Amino acid sequence: MDYRIIDKDKYYRKGVYRHFTEDCKCSVSMTARIDVTDMVSLSIQRNTKFYIDFLYVLTKVLNSRDDYKMSYLWQSDQLICYDVINPTQYIFHEDTETCTPVYSRYYEDYETFYRCALYDAEKAKQTREYGLDPENHPNWFDASYVSWLSYDSLNVELPDGYLYFLPIVNWGRYREENGRLMMPLTVRLNHAVADGFLIANVFRLIEKELIAFTEEMHTKDND
Repeated sequence: MDYRIIDKDKYYRKGVYRHFTEDCKCSVSMTARIDVTDMVSLSIQRNTKFYIDFLYVLTKVLNSRDDYKMSYLWQSDQLICYDVINPTQYIFHEDTETCTPVYSRYYEDYETFYRCALYDAEKAKQTREYGLDPENHPNWFDASYVSWLSYDSLNVELPDGYLYFLPIVNWGRYREENGRLMMPLTVRLNHAVADGFLIANVFRLIEKELIAFTEEMHTKDND
């Protein structure tokens, strides 16, 4: 786990940061539908799990900008930026109707990420322990699939004044709309490190990366 300390006086959002860490501690959550038609088709063709394919794209996008890798060290009152953030996926157990957090690592190479994330998920199916361990996984962000519903809105609440800066991302079942498969995606970030533009930009970057990813995979398969 490596990070750099951000000089608050030189931070390009220092005015916003001060306001939303001192005067108005709050977060912002946005939900929108994204087109996953081509990626679903690709996953079916390649016999891969769409869930993990999307998790890869999501994690790659969040690692592409420092704004999405920020954190706050309350012990030293320091604003930091991690070199890399990793996804915490969740495995649902049908028999107990409970979830197990799964700490997977981000690898830029898709094949490595897919193999390791799939192994992590399969291993988690063998336990029923909750196993949440944030102290030993500080640079992991929540990435949770709400598989039972194609929802229209979702909001994650945190304690008032709690300066949690890492992204919290949820997505639901995709559904057909006008011949396309549209999937609800919710992104929550603390207002101190992200405004409407930065949160909306996650959706824009994911849409671009979905296109790039499917094109890259098709090219590899056709070589």
